[in-house]
Amino acid sequence: MKVDKYSFGSITIGGVEHCSDVIIYPDRVDDKWWRKEGHRLSIDDLKDVWPLKPKALVVGTGSPGLLKVDKEVEKRCRKDGIGLHVAPTAKAVEIYNQLAAGDANLVAALHLTC
Repeated sequence: MKVDKYSFGSITIGGVEHCSDVIIYPDRVDDKWWRKEGHRLSIDDLKDVWPLKPKALVVGTGSPGLLKVDKEVEKRCRKDGIGLHVAPTAKAVEIYNQLAAGDANLVAALHLTC
């Protein structure tokens, strides 16, 4: 799957525009995803990701990068051998597209606004 375009509040993936935060799984896009706390990404927010054991998890922290990733998420990724890439969403999209070009076992959790 490829991200075609990202701008504040909007992302186009495989030709389909989404206007809410998304998780891109290897086989689908979840555009109903939301975190328990708005600008904090906790281990529970990714409960559907962990069983997949992706090679990498790309986290988009919003346009200015206000989303914070809990240390527990970092620990879980290390424990499970999942590469973690955290960046403001525009950069995270670039990272995701580069990684997706070479490997389909990848997940991205992208915050689209602040």
